[in-house]
Amino acid sequence: MIMRDAGDGGSIGISHRILLSLFLFAAVCMSDPDLLLDYCVADTATPPSSQFHLNGLACIDPASARAEHFATSALSSPATTEHRSATATAALFGFNVTVTSPASSLPGANAQGLAMARTDLAPGGLAPPHTHPRASEVALVLAGSVLVGFADTSYRLYTQLLRAGEAFVFPRGMVHFLYNMDVAAPAVVLSGLNSQSPGAQLVPFSSFRTEPPVPDEVLKIAFKINGQDVHRIQRNLGGSS
Repeated sequence: MIMRDAGDGGSIGISHRILLSLFLFAAVCMSDPDLLLDYCVADTATPPSSQFHLNGLACIDPASARAEHFATSALSSPATTEHRSATATAALFGFNVTVTSPASSLPGANAQGLAMARTDLAPGGLAPPHTHPRASEVALVLAGSVLVGFADTSYRLYTQLLRAGEAFVFPRGMVHFLYNMDVAAPAVVLSGLNSQSPGAQLVPFSSFRTEPPVPDEVLKIAFKINGQDVHRIQRNLGGSS
């Protein structure tokens, strides 16, 4: 029998195999592979099992794909921003957003890493400060005059007044806004986002409308306001306080 001491190549080889295994495992866990097919049209007729959480939707047989899977009219009609019929969020701020979805309006976009959105802004309407945690956004003004801006992690603010045909980029995760400067006419913005599920987190709601609520003391210290201010803001945002 040949004995090996701790300093020979045997232990080094074992260490290398362990490190290689850990590296490969990490690579598999962290990777976001490209499609192995030309496309993956979402199978909207067969909902995924509740026991599985898919990062996207299952595909239909590529041979069954049709041109209409890759087209949508979801963004052709304005979303209402009128107080009587708009959603609660739209009524509060005077804006409404229509987003494409592989599950409903655009199955051909499934697994392509993109989404489109139409933002309708009422006269003087505001898409309040918000973030998209999983996507960058490019916003193209189709109609109106829209003040856009974002703040970076150094709290530097970048703003631009856009008119029809002009565009602006919001980097991923940065807090940004869109404000219709015209108090007499609506504005329309078309956006492209580089995620199938960009997510959206409105700063006012994430601060004052969470469930359960952020503790009053935290809000009072963070925003330098008193308890009455906290409850007033919560009520103004549609809360029950």
